[in-house]
Amino acid sequence: MLNVTCDGVSRRDVLTIGSAGILGLTLPGILASEAKASAKKELGSGQPKAKSVILLWLSGGPATIDMWDNKPDAPEGIRGEFKSIDTAAKGVQVAETFPKFAAVADKATIVRSLYHTIPSHGPAAVFMTTGNKPTAALQYPSMGSVASKLLKTEVGVPPYVTFGELRNGLVGQAGYLGTGYNPFIIEGNAPPGKDGAAATKGGGFSVRGLTLKGTFTLEELEKRDALLRKFDTGFAGLDKSNDLVDGLDTFHQQALEILKSDKTRKALDLTAEKQTTRDMYGNTPFGQGALAARRLVEAGVRFSTVSFGGWDTHSQTFNAHKTRLAPTTDQVLAALIADLDQRGLLDSTIVMCAGEFGRTPKVNKNSGRDHWARSMACVLAGGGFKRGYAHGTTDASGMAPATEPVTPDDVSGTIFHNLGIAPSTEIQSATGRPIQLYREGKVIEKVLA
Repeated sequence: MLNVTCDGVSRRDVLTIGSAGILGLTLPGILASEAKASAKKELGSGQPKAKSVILLWLSGGPATIDMWDNKPDAPEGIRGEFKSIDTAAKGVQVAETFPKFAAVADKATIVRSLYHTIPSHGPAAVFMTTGNKPTAALQYPSMGSVASKLLKTEVGVPPYVTFGELRNGLVGQAGYLGTGYNPFIIEGNAPPGKDGAAATKGGGFSVRGLTLKGTFTLEELEKRDALLRKFDTGFAGLDKSNDLVDGLDTFHQQALEILKSDKTRKALDLTAEKQTTRDMYGNTPFGQGALAARRLVEAGVRFSTVSFGGWDTHSQTFNAHKTRLAPTTDQVLAALIADLDQRGLLDSTIVMCAGEFGRTPKVNKNSGRDHWARSMACVLAGGGFKRGYAHGTTDASGMAPATEPVTPDDVSGTIFHNLGIAPSTEIQSATGRPIQLYREGKVIEKVLA
């Protein structure tokens, strides 16, 4: 699911901690020294409306002017090729390439007045996934990492997962919270259903580093863990001020609990699903990943990110939308919303569908649209968000917000408000520095149910 965008990406350095090798585990970004970083949790008003979040990430910058904020009456060279269609939400229209989403739009909010000022893939993706404008002075944690830090997670499941790495691990990370709050990486693909080879138990999705190879047993692993803790106790005695040992022990224990529990393994086994449900999501990595994310929510995971790339459409954007991008996104987003609703999970699960920025209203000479952050849109559903609502507008050409402008800070702040955490909450960094969760983010009152 990894796609290289026009400005390129660089590989991140792999973090390795020696004691992870003693355990026989490889947990990049999980075993960390920040176990004692504290947080001052300031709850929002009333009880939390949501428990979990699923982020459908459209990597590359989707042309939302051809999706959620269609401009069929704009001048030629701006309006694009797609007509608008009515949706199940009264008075709300979307592009004709999203008929399945149109049928469930009465269960969602479309934010049409979202904007920021960063038209570069990496920094814009950081802004959208953290809710804080990037700065060289501080690396802000992703929303998933904040959820991992502040929300209690059941024993035996990871708090925060991503299906593959976002921009080679440059996005979606824990920032100042420390690597202990980085995501667990889900790797692989779901076994095929009836239209592919015969489905078999096992295989498919797995959590990176959380597998026992060959004949190595949990009992042997626990013996190694006990031995490791004896070493750690000795080291701790040498340096009482060092939190490294406590941090490693905490995250080793978390990894062991996931290994000992079958909750995560069962959630990732999509062969347990009815074939009709799997077909509803579509036989694509994005679709089956979204289905697995729904199953992980049922198991107790707090935040999941499933990415679908290829949206960096500087040329032939309409063809890409018609043949690949829109059909896949339409099917997966609609299926996830409908499935969660049918199971009674939508009220407690936030679905967010967004990318790092939008695309230029003006179509370029290659029938494409270029980077444009001054106007964009996202979809929010469930978990305390209003149903059947379109928030804000852009001007007649889609150049900029005309009413009710909001920024990524506001969207993130509102999501955490619905999770029961105020945007003004202060978190301590791994070095003890108090930092406000969202410096400028305000709760968007009009999108709340």
